[in-house]
Amino acid sequence: MPADAPAPLPDPTARTVVHLLRHGEVHNPEGVLYGRLPGFRLSERGLAMADRVAEHLVATGADLALVVASPLERAQQTARPTAAALGLEVGTDERLIEAGNQFQGLTVGVGDGALGKPRHWWKLRNPVVPSWGEPYVEQAARMHAAADEARVRAEGREALLVSHQLPIWVARLAAEGRRYVHDPRKRQCSLASLTSLHYVGHRLVGVTYREPAADLLPGANPVPGA
Repeated sequence: MPADAPAPLPDPTARTVVHLLRHGEVHNPEGVLYGRLPGFRLSERGLAMADRVAEHLVATGADLALVVASPLERAQQTARPTAAALGLEVGTDERLIEAGNQFQGLTVGVGDGALGKPRHWWKLRNPVVPSWGEPYVEQAARMHAAADEARVRAEGREALLVSHQLPIWVARLAAEGRRYVHDPRKRQCSLASLTSLHYVGHRLVGVTYREPAADLLPGANPVPGA
């Protein structure tokens, strides 16, 4: 293309898919809410989940133009098998990082978890924001900004963005026009699951969900990152 030629206009009929992949199981024997802490890597099961996703995407003929992951190690590890299988590099996007959370590094289960200690109750005062972590609206904004950029780069093809449960779930709630306040136990975003945003041109026209590693979920550590 000549240097003075205008940039091609976006194709308003192009069908593009941006897959939001949650990372695989993390080695976390203490059951802490690891959030953005360094040093939390995939378990052996988590590595198998990442391989399973790659196998699924190759078998279904996914036409990936790019693979981008959160900077956290568990997301980078989850992205690598798919990128390697399709001859792509793994990019990094800070916007895909785990949600900020004031309970990071603590256990939050029943019994002796942080939620049972009165000194932490003030943090739970407003579930709408939420008051204990990064606002849902900010998570949704950064996730959709990352997805929009990926849509442009992969126009007419597919993109894989590897992120974390809560940001992916909030992005889906926003895409479907649903309220952000929710029961964390009811998020449809299992380990190594694919939440896919379907676009025609720049318009989001649908959301689908798949669990390529469903057979590896029984017995997996249920503690989310945030």
